Amino acid sequence: MHFDSLSSFLNDADAVPKKGPVALILAEDDVELDTTLRHHQQAGFKHIIAFMAKRLTLARDLSEAVIRIDFDASAAGALETAVNALIKAVPEGTWMFYCYNAEFLFHPFCETRSVGEMLAFHAEERRDAMLTYVVDLYAEDLWACPNAVSLDHAHLDRSGYYALARKGLNGHPKDRQLDFFGGLRWRFEEHVPEARRKIDRISLFKTKPGLKLLADHTFNDEEYNTYACQWHHNLTAAICSFRTAKALKLNPGSTYDIETFKWHNSAAFEWHSRQLLDLGLMEPGQWF
Repeated sequence: MHFDSLSSFLNDADAVPKKGPVALILAEDDVELDTTLRHHQQAGFKHIIAFMAKRLTLARDLSEAVIRIDFDASAAGALETAVNALIKAVPEGTWMFYCYNAEFLFHPFCETRSVGEMLAFHAEERRDAMLTYVVDLYAEDLWACPNAVSLDHAHLDRSGYYALARKGLNGHPKDRQLDFFGGLRWRFEEHVPEARRKIDRISLFKTKPGLKLLADHTFNDEEYNTYACQWHHNLTAAICSFRTAKALKLNPGSTYDIETFKWHNSAAFEWHSRQLLDLGLMEPGQWF
């Protein structure tokens, strides 16, 4: 299905998904767009909604399977606009996920278990949201891949990640909330605005009345922003993303300062959840 605007989609009651999990993919450009959509199809999302410019095209099989909405994903506040509109539109209690093109969700044991199975377990633990870490991917050779994107020769940082206490308005640390840093945003922080250096997102969540996604990838419900419940560790997931590498190489202010993203702590990305679990970039919690 193809809609010429977000409002026309929301006005079509038959088009709005009635059951999740639902994946919202914002396409800032056409880099690995089809690959991104297919990855999340295979992950087990019941519905995939692509927010994308009119000029972008999709493969025929995807255009028939994906809900496409003409949308400017590069506009200020585009992510919050899209996500918050869908929160209001879908039934209460619908699991939703969001990411950009050239970003790929990995969850523990995703090779054999669907995202729906994972979220069913997460809900049984009385959790309504899941912390995800954005793990930067980058091409091995930037001369061969000037946009820093290469599926066949992708690399990631195997160390250099850390967390700081997230302070509330009173200056005290918030309960079970941390700000996470690392990857390219940490190594090349001089080219990244301070507000965009965090690598944590609450990108898997259950909808409810009044819920709103904020500009810093957190929600207006503080419990949604916690990394675990009060009793034990919970599941977390990872979004393996070329987005930062792509931006750093396409931005005139940084591209000439960066000849390679590789360093002594780089490792070839294996496109497998076991590598991410071994590196501590996601947590299986009590799910085995």
